Amino acid sequence: MDYSSMSASELADRIAMVRDNIRQITERAAAEAGAADEERNASLLERQTDELDALLAEQDRRSGK
Repeated sequence: MDYSSMSASELADRIAMVRDNIRQITERAAAEAGAADEERNASLLERQTDELDALLAEQDRRSGK
């Protein structure tokens, strides 16, 4: 996804939302048992982590890091 068109505020909000999603997935994974649940949670966590990495890279690019 291209995050370059987001405002700084929208980018910060999206970063906060994705971080919260990661926290919720982690909490849910700790509470659930079963191979199917683990696989689903691992997939969700991977997608959210990838998105967070991309968002943070965009934020760094904008700040000149």
